[in-house]
Amino acid sequence: MAVELRNSFEPGLPPGDTHPYRSGVWRPQHREYDAWDMELEGEIPSDLSGVYLRNTENPLFEPIKRYHPFDGDAMLHSISFGNGEARYTNRFVRTEAFLAEQEAKQSLWAGITEHPSNAIADHGWGARTMMKDNASTDVIVHQGRALASFYQCGELYALDPVTLEDLGRTQWNGFFPPEGVSAHPTLDENTGELMFFNYGADAPYMHYGVVSPEGELTNYVDIPLPGPRLPHDMAVTENWSILNDLPLFWDPEALADGYYSNRFRRDLPSRFALIPRYGSTEDIRWFEADPTFVLHWSNAYEDGDEVVLDGFFQHNPTARGVQRQAPEMKGFETLDMNVLQARAHRWRFNLKTGETTEEQMSERCAEFPMINGRYVGRRNRYTYNAICADGLFAFTGLIKHDLETGIEEIINMDEGVYVSETVMAPREGSTAEDDGYLITFTSDIVNDVSDCLILDAARPNDGPVAKIRLPERIASGTHSTWAPASAY
Repeated sequence: MAVELRNSFEPGLPPGDTHPYRSGVWRPQHREYDAWDMELEGEIPSDLSGVYLRNTENPLFEPIKRYHPFDGDAMLHSISFGNGEARYTNRFVRTEAFLAEQEAKQSLWAGITEHPSNAIADHGWGARTMMKDNASTDVIVHQGRALASFYQCGELYALDPVTLEDLGRTQWNGFFPPEGVSAHPTLDENTGELMFFNYGADAPYMHYGVVSPEGELTNYVDIPLPGPRLPHDMAVTENWSILNDLPLFWDPEALADGYYSNRFRRDLPSRFALIPRYGSTEDIRWFEADPTFVLHWSNAYEDGDEVVLDGFFQHNPTARGVQRQAPEMKGFETLDMNVLQARAHRWRFNLKTGETTEEQMSERCAEFPMINGRYVGRRNRYTYNAICADGLFAFTGLIKHDLETGIEEIINMDEGVYVSETVMAPREGSTAEDDGYLITFTSDIVNDVSDCLILDAARPNDGPVAKIRLPERIASGTHSTWAPASAY
């Protein structure tokens, strides 16, 4: 293995840290590497060409009051493929907040479980303001640049997708929404357009935008809501974008006192805003469905007079009636998808009648779905979902779910081995939806190593086509993406 240590950061965390989200599979990294000619089992496919990117949270300093795993600084991991070879690099995202805390050698912003008034800094970001924009939630590639984003709205920090060179903050024609951009902007690979949304505590409470393949902001419109909401994801079809007003949001009474406490209103419906891709506020079509909260959508597409939306319906969005026995896990119940009872679900919105029908698609708990990116907004057959660990926000395997037959292929890792959100990378010249590879990073806390696994997407249970050893065990984290070499 050829490895170069590029940077090493001095952590300000306690020695022997036992915080459940700063130890074990969540043990943070503080070193940046470049690596090539890595230790390899099997053979890297010659028809695999592109880059797999994964975002992770890596705290460097003790919090002001209380640490939540989503408070950590963004570290991107990139492994690029071409001609049967692979190259790996990892870098912290140099956000404004990261650089400020590096200079101060301490945390300057309050975390999401702290009151904003605890912040030492005199400014901040986010849907609730005064937050740290750590860009550690999502990553997507648009206009040849990797864009790292923060789930409660912030800047889009751009990096070279292969080298992770810092390319600064994103602007479109010299403009960026003052409300920021939420995590999960959605790329239509077939058109090259990027759709996004943001939300906040002030009316109209949500906006929706479209960015052209050339990087021009072509649409930016209001999506009026009854009050502040907490949307996390969106979906698109060829002609529609789908936003949501779900009945889990900040309690209005607590919000009036400056506190951000989530409340689930079972007496309110889930509401879905369907807006034509280039539409205006007046074009929105609203649909209602059973109350729930959905963290992530799998995909959406048009089927005659209906728009079909797939995602993960939570049956217990606030972890009602559940309390962990271990004191160190108290308050983290809502990070456990098994507690939230997330299940694959389908909604159908009839554009002629205005009616909604819905059905559960699986009895199995899963989340963090990925699909072949060429099928975003088009009818897809397969999703690749994460198996969620019991009692911990981490993934112990993956599921290939055939939405036509209902068959779910289960790929479990060994005890103590966790995977990342797993992408589907079509092989060059692919002719079928599952003609390609599944790519993921593993974190093996038993042997203290990480690997990149490449699986045949058509036959994932055959085992890895290739296993590539990374320079250091990586921390668990959130989202990932695949970009073909033609995209950068």
